[in-house]
Amino acid sequence: METNSHRRMVNTINKFIAGLQRVGIAFGPMQLLTVRGRRTGLPRTFPIAVNELDGGRYIFQAFPKAAWVANARAADTVTLQRGRKSTTARLVEVPLEARRPLLRRLVAGSPASVGKRFVTTGLAGGPSPDAVAAAAERIAVFRVEPA
Repeated sequence: METNSHRRMVNTINKFIAGLQRVGIAFGPMQLLTVRGRRTGLPRTFPIAVNELDGGRYIFQAFPKAAWVANARAADTVTLQRGRKSTTARLVEVPLEARRPLLRRLVAGSPASVGKRFVTTGLAGGPSPDAVAAAAERIAVFRVEPA
C-alpha cells in the first residue's frame, strides 16, 4: 500500500515536473492537465502522462482517490499543456472491459517501473500486464479526444 512518505516524494517530483513544463521544457509523455475543480470551479493543474496506444491517446490513473479523476469526470473539457503548447480536449472515460486490454498493453510495452507503480500505489496486486489488467475496476482510464 502507498505510504505517506512515498506520496510526499511524488508530490515534490510533480511540482518539479510542473515547473519544467511551465517554462517550456517537455519530456517523456508528461503534460500538465488543467481541469476545473468539481466543487470550487477553480482550475487545478496536475502533471500527467499521456500515453499513445492503438492510435489513441490515453491517461491512466496512477494513484487511488486521485482528485484529477473526479474533476475530469465532472468537467466538459480540460487543458493539456506540453512545454509551451496547450490544447483543449475532452477526456472520455473508457468502460471497464475496454480498460483491461489497454492496461495490459501499457504495462507490456513500458519499462518495468510502470507496472511496479500500480503495485506501489495499491491499485494492483502485481506488476505484470495481467495483474494490472485484472485491477481495471480500480484504475480509471480516459481517452483524450479533441474538444
